Amino acid sequence: MSRGAERSTRQLTDEQLGQQDQLISQANQSATSDRSLMLPAIQSLLNSQGYTPQQQSDITQQSLGAANTAFDALRERAANRVAATNNSAGYGDLTSQLGREQAQTDASQTAQNQISFANQKLSNQLAGLSALGQTYGIDTNLLGRAMGVPAELLGVRQRAADGSSIGNAGGLLGTIGSAASLFG
Repeated sequence: MSRGAERSTRQLTDEQLGQQDQLISQANQSATSDRSLMLPAIQSLLNSQGYTPQQQSDITQQSLGAANTAFDALRERAANRVAATNNSAGYGDLTSQLGREQAQTDASQTAQNQISFANQKLSNQLAGLSALGQTYGIDTNLLGRAMGVPAELLGVRQRAADGSSIGNAGGLLGTIGSAASLFG
């Protein structure tokens, strides 16, 4: 290869390297800009406390209200039966049984709500970890372990969250159905 050809090849190679360096620099600047825009949202997810106290109160009132309305209707039906038949035999036992079942339903619903509140907090934090991992290419399993969430539990928690919901209607209907069977 002649000296002119070598110089031309070197010059073209230097130009190509310069263009690649410029493209890489632009990509890095763009990524840095994107990260700075996303970081507050990611930080918010990582520090999430889940539902606000007002949201928790609203969820609790709504879920317990539905159960209590059903039990109130059963009590009213029992009172109407006593009034219609003028026979109060068994009325006291029935209202006592309804009270016990309502207390059990309310306790169960409250426990389910607390689990849902904790799951929401954890879900937000895991979403933040995932976003952080995608943004910086970080191993989210490692970060999860650092936060005290073993990687093998992450999938279990997600499956449990997908299978449950606030206000477990099936459990509530089953309890109300068993209480309704007391009427014969």
